[in-house]
Amino acid sequence: MSKPATVDEYINAAPPLGRALLSELRSLSREVVPDAVEQIKWGHPACVHRDGVILFMFSGHKGHASVAFTPSTRAAFEAELTQYRTGTGTIALPYGTPPPRQLLTRMIKYRVREHEHDGVKWM
Repeated sequence: MSKPATVDEYINAAPPLGRALLSELRSLSREVVPDAVEQIKWGHPACVHRDGVILFMFSGHKGHASVAFTPSTRAAFEAELTQYRTGTGTIALPYGTPPPRQLLTRMIKYRVREHEHDGVKWM
């Protein structure tokens, strides 16, 4: 399969459980950062600040979706992420379970603030 050109193509290519969760992550992104731009970066959907800096990305995998923030954003919420598998800046969200919308909303707002007020760019 060729690389997706749009976020719609990316989501539509995912398995059914993946499509549902990726669509929910996209919806949350649009709610929390309505003036951001959706783009495909490195083959995955990204939420990009109006000044061109990536705020966060999400991706679909075999059994989970992943949300990627800067390591500083992910670290700021370490204590609240203990039930999830995490990486340097990523959180794995299992398919078939609702995402932690309130937590992700706070993380997205934190990421916007760290970029706009502290000048933190993408990795």
